[in-house]
Amino acid sequence: MAYSAAQEWPEPELLDLAGAPVPEYGTGSLADLLPTLVAGQGVPGFTAAIPELTPADRNCVFLVDGMGWEQIKAHPDEAPYLTSLLGSSRGGTGRPITAGFPATTATSLASVGTGLPPARHGLPGYAVRNPATGELMNQLRWYPWTAPKPWQPYPTVFQQADKAGVATAQVSSPAFQTTPLTKIALSGGTFLGRMTGEERMDLAAERLAAGDRSLVYTYYSELDGAGHRHGVDSDAWRGQLMYVDRLVQRLAEQLPPRTALYVTADHGMVDVPFDEDSRIDFDEDWELSAGVALLGGEGRARHVYAVPGAQADVLTVWREVLGDRFWVASREEALELGWFGVPGECDERVLGRIGDVVAAAQSDAAITASRNEPNESALAGMHGSMTAAEQLVPLLEIRT
Repeated sequence: MAYSAAQEWPEPELLDLAGAPVPEYGTGSLADLLPTLVAGQGVPGFTAAIPELTPADRNCVFLVDGMGWEQIKAHPDEAPYLTSLLGSSRGGTGRPITAGFPATTATSLASVGTGLPPARHGLPGYAVRNPATGELMNQLRWYPWTAPKPWQPYPTVFQQADKAGVATAQVSSPAFQTTPLTKIALSGGTFLGRMTGEERMDLAAERLAAGDRSLVYTYYSELDGAGHRHGVDSDAWRGQLMYVDRLVQRLAEQLPPRTALYVTADHGMVDVPFDEDSRIDFDEDWELSAGVALLGGEGRARHVYAVPGAQADVLTVWREVLGDRFWVASREEALELGWFGVPGECDERVLGRIGDVVAAAQSDAAITASRNEPNESALAGMHGSMTAAEQLVPLLEIRT
C-alpha cells in the first residue's frame, strides 16, 4: 500500500505484511525530487515525476538530516517559519513525501543524488553485506573500503545537470567534500565547503544567482545528531530545530528572482524506550541469532543474512519472535512489495546486499546488538523503518 498525501498514514498495529506502507517511488519519494527539478530546467533524459512542482530557472534543495514531517508538526513553537510552510503561505506550498526504505542517511542521500531508488543505486541500508567479500560494509562510514564507482556506477543528477549547462553546486561541511558517499551520490559541478549554517545559507543564495539556470544543494546534519544522542523531544533537539528554522528563513530571504527553494530531509526519527521489551538484544537472544551469519542494517531496519540453507527457518523464527512489532519479509517478498523500489525490480549487483530476511519496525522497538554494536545500541533516537515518523519527510516550497 503506497502512502498518499490525501490519506491518513495507517496505524502500524493494524497492518499485516502486505499492508506495510511502502514508499511512493516514481511519484512522491526523495528519488523523484531532483529529476523533477532538472526536467523543468531542460536537462535531457529526465521527466517530472512530481508534476505539481512548477519549473523554475533556479532550484535550491536544503536537506536537513533527521527533520521528519511529523517532528515539524509536533513542534510549531520551535519552528514557526517551517510550520508556516506546511500549508500554503509565503508564496509556497508544503506537503510530505516519502524517504524510501530504509529511511536512513546513506540510502536517502544516494536516492536524492542519483534520482534512483535503493534497488537501483545499491545503497539499501546503513550496513549491508558485500557479496564479493562476505563482510558487512558500512555505507555511511564507507568501511571497510570498497571501490566507490563499481558499488554505485550511475551518474548523479548533479553531474548530468552540470553537463547540460546548469550552474551546479553543493554547499556543505568541508568534511564531506572527499567522502566516497559524496563522490557516488552528491558530486557534480562545484563543491563549496563552509563550516557554519549561516555561511552555507549565504553562499547557497550567492551561487543560485550565478547562472540563468542553477541547481544548488545544501545540507545540515546537527539536528540528526541531537536526536540520536538525546531523543526527538529533548531540549538539545528542540534547540537545533529552532536554529534550523532560522537558517531556512535566512536563506529564503536572500533568494534571487526566478528561484524555487525546497526544504526536505533524509528521514524522521523515533525515540526507542530503554527497556527490554522495546530494545530486543540480538546478541543475547538465541532464537533470533540461530542460523544467522551476519546481522546488518540498523536497529529499526535490519538486514538478516542467513547461514546457507537456513533462510526459511530464520524467516519463520523472526516472524514468530517479533510478532506484530516488526514487518518481517524475505528478500523476494520485500522486493515484490516495493520496499526498495519499483515492485519486482532490482539491479543484479544489488540483490546480494539485501538481507535474506528484512525486518522493519512497526512499533517503537529496535533490534539492538549490545556487544557488536555498542554505540548504535545506546542511541536514544533511531530511524530506518516505514512508520510515518521515520518515512515522511517535508517538501516545503518557497518561490520568488
